[in-house]
Amino acid sequence: MIETMAHNTDTPKPLVSIITPTYNRPEYLKAALTSAVKQTYRNIEIIVSDNCSLENPQSIVESFDDSRIRFFRNSTNLGMFANAMNAFKKARGKYVASLLDDDMWEEDFLEKLVSPLEEHPNIVLAFCDHYMMNADGEIDYALSEHCSKLFHRAALKEGVYQPFCQLSLVDRAVSTATAAVIRREVVDWDSIPPEVGGSWDMYLNYLCCRSGLGAYYYPEKLTRYRVHEQTDTMLSGGQNYQAKIRKARADLFCYERFMEDEKLQELKPYFQQKWGFVSTTLGIGLMRSEQLKEARHYFWRSLRHKLTMRTLAALVLSFTSPKIAARF
Repeated sequence: MIETMAHNTDTPKPLVSIITPTYNRPEYLKAALTSAVKQTYRNIEIIVSDNCSLENPQSIVESFDDSRIRFFRNSTNLGMFANAMNAFKKARGKYVASLLDDDMWEEDFLEKLVSPLEEHPNIVLAFCDHYMMNADGEIDYALSEHCSKLFHRAALKEGVYQPFCQLSLVDRAVSTATAAVIRREVVDWDSIPPEVGGSWDMYLNYLCCRSGLGAYYYPEKLTRYRVHEQTDTMLSGGQNYQAKIRKARADLFCYERFMEDEKLQELKPYFQQKWGFVSTTLGIGLMRSEQLKEARHYFWRSLRHKLTMRTLAALVLSFTSPKIAARF
């Protein structure tokens, strides 16, 4: 069901908590915070959680001289998941929005997404489209349009979508880590298991979907997602097999949880397909780290679900020498 937004009445603006976990990216962090403090929506708190960076970014935070910023620094590196969740749990706002330390927002991002949440109590989040930018912050318009089409946002009409499981978990149109504002009280932040790791945003999408509430789409590019050597976008096709292994394990956990959920049985064939593909991806990562026996376990699992040339080739190669297999 799609429902367009009526005009907002003048009401006190609720507090929005901006969640910014950070680690070893001082220049990107400065750009992200600049986009946060420049929001035309003024009633905000910005929670910066530093995961024990080599260079303490406190001076960068203090340079903004903005009392709305709350800075926390972990005494040790807690990992990506724990750092992000700790920041979410410190939020005091009616709404929360994730601004990762390497991304940026347009100045009216919050202004345009908080309004539909206030207008429609039956929605859990409001989301928008986003630009893709390179490591230097330059927008790649061709890639931006490609991603809008790839993730089914290009032709998506403005309004409320309820339910939105297909839109969020299959089309992947909703990005809770980059381009969404969420009703904080709907999510039980303590219930998010640590096994989701770096895929916490996908699991957050899942929790929002199964709440039974809807989602509002605003059809403008209001955020900027940065593609660089440390992003999942780059790691998924690169040679950093340890990062590939971590990401694949996290994705597998999520898809297994989705497949078990009775509320999502209509989407189970899609989750099974993704589970098989990610099982092979995990096996390839393990093979590149010369853990051939464990890699074969995931190849066999994937082949029992569906025969693909990718998985079959990887399985055959896993019986060669570790040095040769690691080149796959």
